[in-house]
Amino acid sequence: MRIGSRREDDFEINVISLIDVLLTLLMFFVLSTTFVEHSRLKVNLPKADSQARESTDNALTLVVDRDGHYSVGSDEVLGEGIEPLKAMIERVAGDDRNRLVVIRADAMTPHQNVVRAMDALGQVGFTRLSIATTPSEAGAAQ
Repeated sequence: MRIGSRREDDFEINVISLIDVLLTLLMFFVLSTTFVEHSRLKVNLPKADSQARESTDNALTLVVDRDGHYSVGSDEVLGEGIEPLKAMIERVAGDDRNRLVVIRADAMTPHQNVVRAMDALGQVGFTRLSIATTPSEAGAAQ
């Protein structure tokens, strides 16, 4: 009887190197994934012939859907009227009032909702506003 010795037919699978490879692949996919900010509100932008001239990389986005619901960045505004909208703008924007604000309003939203958004931005202190559009078919053909 052999005590403490292994038999020749016993074998082991070392899984530590497999775990290292899996963790490396996981880190690669996590770091190479692009994170896109999707808004919950669906908006069909109005059409225009001219193209945007200013870069909107660091812009604050305010979305107005056709039903008059607002979203600032990726946060939906809860409540009616201008006060909840102003509070959400201040919370999302912080102290930077020189930042460009892009208003993405649905083509079928009432004009009053866009004016309310512009009024709230003006009361909070923003002066650089842009309204997002999509190229029209006539402008795209030129």
